[in-house]
Amino acid sequence: MSHPSTRTELKDYCLRKLGFPVIDINVDEDQLEDRIDDALYMFRNYHFDGTERCYLAHQVTAGDISNTYITLADSIIGVSQVFPFTGSIQSSTSSTGFNMFDINYQLRLNDFYNLTASSYTYYVIAREHLAMLDMIVTGLPPFTFNKQVHQLRVFTDWNKFKDNAYLAFECHRIVNPETYSGVYRDMWIRDYTAALFKQQWGTNLKKYGNYTLPGGLIINGQQIYDEASAEVEKLEEKLRDTYEEPVAFIVG
Repeated sequence: MSHPSTRTELKDYCLRKLGFPVIDINVDEDQLEDRIDDALYMFRNYHFDGTERCYLAHQVTAGDISNTYITLADSIIGVSQVFPFTGSIQSSTSSTGFNMFDINYQLRLNDFYNLTASSYTYYVIAREHLAMLDMIVTGLPPFTFNKQVHQLRVFTDWNKFKDNAYLAFECHRIVNPETYSGVYRDMWIRDYTAALFKQQWGTNLKKYGNYTLPGGLIINGQQIYDEASAEVEKLEEKLRDTYEEPVAFIVG
């Protein structure tokens, strides 16, 4: 298929692009699978479509409180923010679940008439002022995360969490090609995978010098390898220059 939607179809497409079945491609199946993994690895690490920003909520368990960290899925490769968990900690609340002494509750209660009968300018300004005060006094929860360990460590008193509380955070998650088949149809993925196949093919053949096929056709393994290496380098440069998101600058 010219528009592959599975791993197998991507492999067959790239082999046909190299000349199969007219030409025998001397590459082992395991080598082909490894090269597909290499292509997907580059895609998810540098291509802006390789990951997605998402917001997740994790239900805190007794084990999390004991460990003082939560374990995230392998698909999570980065955590950029942990949201304040004021509503998830132990506090004095009424039987209805509202805290009468919470400033947000009082603000809504006392200014309800103004919100429905007149301008909401004062309410917006007051909310922004409270958010600024909360940022100055409380700030965002400090945390660490390493994608190789898969542990999100939040530096706080974990014993203050309520039973079955939720911890919300912003993260980047790998776009799984088995779920979203459009990854296999991406033009850069197809070209890069075919170039890696060609490079592996040349690597296998160049060990024997000029390789003679049945019928007398001679294949130069070194030339195939050199051509493929140039293609790989060009595609990787295109990935970094065209498809990689710019580095975020900190302004302050």
